[in-house]
Amino acid sequence: MSSYRVISSDNHVVEPADLWTGRGESKFKDRMPYVETVDGSDWWYCEGMQVMGLSIAGAQAGVRFEEPDKLKDEAAFEDVRPGGYIPEEHVKDMDLDGVDVSIIYPTLCNALFITIADTDLLSSVYRTYNDWIAEFCTAAPKRLKAIAQLNMDDVQKGVMELERCAKMGLVGAVTPVFPPNGRTYDQPEYEPLWAAAQDLGIPLSLHIGTNRLGTGDEFDHVFQKLMPTATYKVNKDYWVRMSLGSIILSGVLERYPKLQVGSVEHDLSWAPYFLDRLDYTYTQRIHSESDYLFKDGALPSDFFHSNVFLGFQEDALGVRDRHIIGVDNLQWGGDYPHAEGTFPRSREILEEILVDCTEEEKAKIAGGNAARVYNL
Repeated sequence: MSSYRVISSDNHVVEPADLWTGRGESKFKDRMPYVETVDGSDWWYCEGMQVMGLSIAGAQAGVRFEEPDKLKDEAAFEDVRPGGYIPEEHVKDMDLDGVDVSIIYPTLCNALFITIADTDLLSSVYRTYNDWIAEFCTAAPKRLKAIAQLNMDDVQKGVMELERCAKMGLVGAVTPVFPPNGRTYDQPEYEPLWAAAQDLGIPLSLHIGTNRLGTGDEFDHVFQKLMPTATYKVNKDYWVRMSLGSIILSGVLERYPKLQVGSVEHDLSWAPYFLDRLDYTYTQRIHSESDYLFKDGALPSDFFHSNVFLGFQEDALGVRDRHIIGVDNLQWGGDYPHAEGTFPRSREILEEILVDCTEEEKAKIAGGNAARVYNL
């Protein structure tokens, strides 16, 4: 077995059941997320809406390998693997799984982009989470690295939270994979975000499942119904392609050459066609007056290769096409402790999907690229 350093660029925590009821801001006391038991199964609720079951959140880590027929929709919080919410146990599971560094995303918080329409409430929920996850990582600061949650409804307020989180030691930030209310990432209002992230050296992640809920748009109601379905999961890369297209083709990455933007948990296999279409459309289609033109003959794919990273789990087809996508752009992540994650077989799975890679490529994909992007 190879001796490369393994960094899971996409691990998760399971937020404690009393995180917001115990630590949330008092003015939103009665509106914070909470856990309620329904017919013996624990569910997250917020604003009177059932958001997520604990079976999805982290109660079935590893079950798909040992007893896949026992995967189920019902679970209690006591079934959640302790490493999901206790940092010392998280590190023990990393040791068991052969993972050296865990880059940590939330679980419930991602879904709240779609659930909470009230922008002040969402910002409050995220501030509480960011404070808690920063404390979580102090238990093993060299091995636990956290990603902040940003509400970007108000860009200036989002930038202030980004700056606050950077001071607390968080190494990256989630911004919605697709903005609400007809907004797109090629609009000037987002320039302060790109500038701040570059100045702070903070990569920005577009994580699956974080489309931002709009206000009264019929699309949002359709999207909420679509989200849990297999059809959505099969086509999960659609929204991140739209946002990356907006960012790249509007020249954001030329204006902010040190900015790193990542697609997280959308896998890889879509990227070769996306890259081909970026350059074909830019060079072979008639430009309108509003289209951005790059300097010195640069192509859109050049900025993808220099400024975009892609997180994946078990996409062997994408790894096969690594020389088209760019070996330096790939970051493996195990999705611990979610039911679809690779725990406790991460090393075994990595060896299988990287079997045709050189040792140098394995080292980059398994951890080196993440170490570079996150300045570890």
